[in-house]
Amino acid sequence: MLHVEPKGRKGALDRDAEARLEEAIGLTVAIGLSVIASHIAPLARPVPATLIGSGKVDEIKAEALALEPEVIVVNAQLSPIQQRNLEKAWNTKVLDRTALILEIFGERAQTREGRLQVELAHLSYQRSRLVRSWTHLERQRGGFGFLGGPGETQIETDRRLIGERIVKIKAELEGVKRTRGLQRRARKRVPFPVIALVGYTNAGKSTLFNRLTESEVLAKDLLFATLDPTMRGLKLPGGAKAILSDTVGFIADLPVELVAAFRATLEEVLEADIIAHVRDAAHDETEAQKADVLKVLSDLGVEPDRDRPFIEILNKIDLLESDVRAGLQARGRGRADSPIAVSALTGTGIDILLARFEQALTRDNMLLRLRLSPEDGEGLAWAYRHGQVRERHDGEAGVELLLTADPQEAERFASRFGRNLVVEEGDTERG
Repeated sequence: MLHVEPKGRKGALDRDAEARLEEAIGLTVAIGLSVIASHIAPLARPVPATLIGSGKVDEIKAEALALEPEVIVVNAQLSPIQQRNLEKAWNTKVLDRTALILEIFGERAQTREGRLQVELAHLSYQRSRLVRSWTHLERQRGGFGFLGGPGETQIETDRRLIGERIVKIKAELEGVKRTRGLQRRARKRVPFPVIALVGYTNAGKSTLFNRLTESEVLAKDLLFATLDPTMRGLKLPGGAKAILSDTVGFIADLPVELVAAFRATLEEVLEADIIAHVRDAAHDETEAQKADVLKVLSDLGVEPDRDRPFIEILNKIDLLESDVRAGLQARGRGRADSPIAVSALTGTGIDILLARFEQALTRDNMLLRLRLSPEDGEGLAWAYRHGQVRERHDGEAGVELLLTADPQEAERFASRFGRNLVVEEGDTERG
């Protein structure tokens, strides 16, 4: 494992080289490889032929001769010529950061959509290079052939064939996009608001998703444990319902190919009513991870709190010292825009988080008073389905409901009940 650290890149939120190396090792472990040696290569000026200087190339060559690694991972973006030159120099397969992440995604994606998206990203990456299999890699595995295995053939696809396949995959993904659009429109007719969990990979999104929805989505202490989006119903304290969406984790320097290829999946984020940013509060570089997530969201056209609520969740507080944990919890109970401190593992703070979700979803709700005749059972059932009933009074003249509904539903109430409906001035949280 070789991490390339450009000199002079450090900013206020940049990670140090050791942390970047540790993350790259985590990515490598995530596909079942064992790291037998690791190095940091400071880079003052990129070398066109090999990226790193000849001295470091020779140093790694000597070590490769002694250790005979199956693959050398370079935690940087390599051009096709740089990759080929390093493979010749070291006489072993070389993966750059993009290929490594694509290999993980190729193994983990389970749904047809996920596989298509990964293949699209892989082909976009491969279009500029021919990736050969290496017969000495005696491991049968999934993924997309960067690591090879017994029985594999040479990848000899030319640009024309790759281009044709890319066109076909994009057409299929357009079909997926249309299907998702129909599903979203169907949900809006119900309607259930959508809350999308986003965050850095391994921040605990899937564990939190399972805690909130009582599901059993794969949740491991592993980078990119979740690739395919999952959606489940969520019941809020006041009785309102929402849909919770678990999404793929983000990472620093996410390959451009993956941002483009996974746009269909991330459309759930673009369409969500609330974006909930899950952070690993116990991570040494949680602020840097936050900056990386916000950058990816910005690249997708999502600006936090500009057009929808954005809730920050500080997860894994069970790993913090008690005084730090208490301070974060007190802060979360303060202002309405404060981060919420939770432990998805123990359940601490989940009640406060659910209340914040409900507060955010109902902040624009209108308070309505509805009078129904005794025989209008259908209208009564409709009102319960489309609004949140706060008070109910039954009398000889009929039923009177005090309820809340979002502006869109309030229009439907007005259209259906006409003069029997009155818009109240007052607190939508009463009752």
